[in-house]
Amino acid sequence: MMRKCLEKAAERLTLQRFQRRRSEVEPKPDQPFPSINNTAASDPTPFFAENLRNHPPLPTNSPWQNFVLRQGSQPEFIHPYLIKSNTNRGSITICYPSRIVQSAFIIQSFAPDITISCSHTGSHVVSHFDDLSITLDFPGPLTVPLVRGSPYITCIVKGGDLRFSTIHAVLNLSSHNHHTKHKIVFNNGQSWLIYSSNPLYLNKDLSISGSYQGVLRISILSDKVGEVADIKERILDRFSTAYPVSGLAQLRTPFRVTYEWKKTGQGELLMLSHSVHRQILVFPTLDRILSDLTYRSIDGELLAIVGDSWILEETPITVSWYSMKGSDEEARNHIVRALEKDVSNLQPIATPSTYFYGKAVARAARFALIAEEVHYHNVIPRVKEFLEKSLTPWLDGSYRGNALMYDTKWGGLVSRVGARDSGADFGFGVYNDHHYHLGYFCYAIAVLAKLNRSWAHRFKPHVYSIVNDFMTLTCGQQSLYTRLRNFDLWKLHSWASGITEFADGRNQESSSEAVNAYYSAALIGVAYGDVHLIATGSTLAALEIRSAKAWWHVPVNSTVYEPEFTRENRVIGVLWENKRDSGLWFAPANWRECRLGIQLLPIVPITELLFSNLEFVKELVEWTTPALKREGVGEGWKGFVYALESMYDRENALKNVMNLNEHDDGNSLSNLLWWIYRRSSNPN
Repeated sequence: MMRKCLEKAAERLTLQRFQRRRSEVEPKPDQPFPSINNTAASDPTPFFAENLRNHPPLPTNSPWQNFVLRQGSQPEFIHPYLIKSNTNRGSITICYPSRIVQSAFIIQSFAPDITISCSHTGSHVVSHFDDLSITLDFPGPLTVPLVRGSPYITCIVKGGDLRFSTIHAVLNLSSHNHHTKHKIVFNNGQSWLIYSSNPLYLNKDLSISGSYQGVLRISILSDKVGEVADIKERILDRFSTAYPVSGLAQLRTPFRVTYEWKKTGQGELLMLSHSVHRQILVFPTLDRILSDLTYRSIDGELLAIVGDSWILEETPITVSWYSMKGSDEEARNHIVRALEKDVSNLQPIATPSTYFYGKAVARAARFALIAEEVHYHNVIPRVKEFLEKSLTPWLDGSYRGNALMYDTKWGGLVSRVGARDSGADFGFGVYNDHHYHLGYFCYAIAVLAKLNRSWAHRFKPHVYSIVNDFMTLTCGQQSLYTRLRNFDLWKLHSWASGITEFADGRNQESSSEAVNAYYSAALIGVAYGDVHLIATGSTLAALEIRSAKAWWHVPVNSTVYEPEFTRENRVIGVLWENKRDSGLWFAPANWRECRLGIQLLPIVPITELLFSNLEFVKELVEWTTPALKREGVGEGWKGFVYALESMYDRENALKNVMNLNEHDDGNSLSNLLWWIYRRSSNPN
């Protein structure tokens, strides 16, 4: 009896311990951080096919993320079309979006131009995804491989009751080539082409006589009344028989991205390119660009390119700990005095926030590198000690305020606080801003690994787990993390918004913090002698910089956006898939100093490349400066404006910086002086 009582008591104690720690379990094999039941994040929805849903990791920042969130019914921009799945109605709607333009924003608007279905009920399932495509399966069955940049939407009809519908009135329908090509003219000025692999008996009301099985390819021909589109139509006719079903972006060589599409059908592929593609395209050659076939988009003009694969080659950049220019003796003395004061004022970091903690520890790491650069080593031991005390608790699990943990639900690092509250840590538990937060940690880790080799060796598994959360290149279930969590290999920049549904798609606010993430990952590669990590981090940083200049920076002479928007904006606030917003998540549009600052911080050596266009820098500062007269402007934000001002007026910027009473929590007087003094007082 006593033995049974003891056994029951032990069972109760074990159960109590389990209930107390039910959300935290032992680390997975090869995962140094403990696992957690991430209650802040919803479970992966049934919109993922079962073989995908039950085997994470899963994407959390993909440009098609809306298809697998909540009801799966928000449209996504699959260039050049907005695509909407009509949940429970078994249909998919295609829209060639128009734009609403004001001085404060640009929005792509959705209208149900053409809807296709093979069943009256049912929802889509994501059966496949890769770097350049996603495949939606509908009841019917109907399979739709959505390949980004295809001028056609391809539908593979395997059965069911095929139906078309539209919100517009059909003015004319003409059929050609034994009913395998149809041209539809709507009353809104649009003309569409529908190609079919087998005869399709389409009536003017878009009803279908008889049944149909086979491949459909649908493309917008024109959206202007009276437009002569004969050349465009001949091009679309010519390439209608070969269609892509998937696509990979290979990163086998530093600073090279190779697109390889899997195609079906006869002939070469016809795909669309945006401006960043064309800046770095080396294959196919320029003569394979068909300038007669263009499509508009919020990202600028899309041009057609003929070829089953592409090669993009970015200009190589060198990732360095230090600035590209030195400083004179006068500068050294001024920087040293600032360093002594900043380092002596280092205090234990009070905030448990992953974002603000990361900024604070990266700020401290800057002191060590600035000290090395000006050959003042006296403060480095103090900085090294501070970094060890600040970083180690996050890696060994002894930090009480928060922790990094592994989410087994989606497959990724989350914070303990963020895993319980979707709003905590700026949504880190729902995969918002991962590359921002972890990028700051990576910068500090890289510096400490450089200074303390034994520490670097001891915590290498933890360090690489942090890096791999947003830098993993491997695909599928053999990895603990999804492939390149934030980086979009078609747009060639990152998204930050995680698994939250937005009507305007994914978004990213700070392009500079994205650059910092990949730069910092490359520095970890330098610290550990990892040439592959150096190559990947450097490549992604270079691409992020190019995209920031193309889409976030808005020079006076820019033609990317409409004149009404360009006149009032020198820099984007938040860039969405379907929207350009002058406002920020944390500030209105007229707080221009915040808009400048969020696209500049943190100030590190690679910032020189991000803001290499001196003419644009001057335009940006002159556009921002009037906002500094507003009451209540933060001193920290002023510091970022003065940092850019120093690129063409060092003396005035230096005077302004020395009058500041405080700095951004990721910045310092030492860092601002380093930035100002490291360049010539004569920008010419």
